[in-house]
Amino acid sequence: MQKRVGLARAIAAKPEIVFFDEPTTGLDPIMADVINALIVERVRDLGATTLSITHDMGSVRKIADRVAMLHQGEIVWDGPRAQIDASGNAYVDQFVHGKAEGPISTLTGRR
Repeated sequence: MQKRVGLARAIAAKPEIVFFDEPTTGLDPIMADVINALIVERVRDLGATTLSITHDMGSVRKIADRVAMLHQGEIVWDGPRAQIDASGNAYVDQFVHGKAEGPISTLTGRR
């Protein structure tokens, strides 16, 4: 319910740009999908531009038109949502598919 109220507050003033920071964190998959659907519907109705920060690939697949991946403060890939599974980028591939092995080190200070 708090996520819905937060979304309502964010769009009440009809902003041109809406920023979402981990909009589905802490929600079960069903409620996350409800929030994602609300974001898509309300933002489309509003005609606003949105920027979402998330690690939830389900959300990315539902709400994004374009995707950018940051690694160590730099954009390592950006492109249309439809290309994330075939990005050709080792960082994106590792992250999207949840692989322990790859260029992103799970040890602090490496790579």
